[in-house]
Amino acid sequence: MANTETFNWKPYVPLFTVLLSGAFITILNQTLLGTAIPPIMRDLELSETTVQWLQSVFMLVNGIMIPVTAFLIDKFTTRRLFLTAMGLFATGTFIAAISPNFSFLMVGRILQASGAGIMMPLMQTILFITFPVHRR
Repeated sequence: MANTETFNWKPYVPLFTVLLSGAFITILNQTLLGTAIPPIMRDLELSETTVQWLQSVFMLVNGIMIPVTAFLIDKFTTRRLFLTAMGLFATGTFIAAISPNFSFLMVGRILQASGAGIMMPLMQTILFITFPVHRR
């Protein structure tokens, strides 16, 4: 017997808008660095192998933070975790933007990846909590 109960999703539109915007920005940042590598190499006088660590460390930290988010979701509210993720990402972006050398740029990328690694599993968890099983 099919459940005919309707789900009113309209009150959740602002929540979904904020979540999707935050996730879009963090995911986009993963790919944006590819076009910036030549100017970074030139400005900071880095070799190809050194500058590629910026992408590698982002993926490494991102991959570590995804499973860690399951633990964090149990310990913190979703609001606090979302704000922390976006705060880490914004702080990392600011540090990367003003970085005078490779070390600061690397720290910025690590902070960005920490925030980005929290965003995707957090968004999926919130969507699973919000939508009833029969509406997924």
